[in-house]
Amino acid sequence: MTAAAFRDADYSAPPAEPGGDPGEVALIDSLRDDSGWMPELSLVAVDGELIVGHVVGSRAWLGDSPAVGLGPLSVSPERQKAGVGSALMHAILGAADALGESIVGLLGEPSYYARFGFVPAALHDVKAPDISWGEYFQVRTLTTYGGAAGLFSYAAPFEAV
Repeated sequence: MTAAAFRDADYSAPPAEPGGDPGEVALIDSLRDDSGWMPELSLVAVDGELIVGHVVGSRAWLGDSPAVGLGPLSVSPERQKAGVGSALMHAILGAADALGESIVGLLGEPSYYARFGFVPAALHDVKAPDISWGEYFQVRTLTTYGGAAGLFSYAAPFEAV
């Protein structure tokens, strides 16, 4: 499902091998094997027995403080623009908040993620892992956010993407 969701996407991680699945597939596999994997923040959307969406939250860091790195968010092509992605976003943000997490970071389209409360990270003095990401690197603060700032670091598998 993730391969299908990203195969024709305007922005996608490069395949691990020429002609292979989009890089998001390998990223999820690598995250599952990493100490940053947070199974309680790996959520799926189903229609009957068919998986139609998936979102992943993994351990990240904001300086020395724990954070959540969100992504990838995958929705099967035939279910895109039908509310599946929005439902997954609300669910993962609610779950992260209930778990006592303080901030969530992601790389994505500002016009899409603003509806979930994400803002350019710089507004909270959070520095992107790559300065060239600009406003596409965004954060969403949660209930326990106490003003932490600094460099945001994703789980190690993101470095290979």
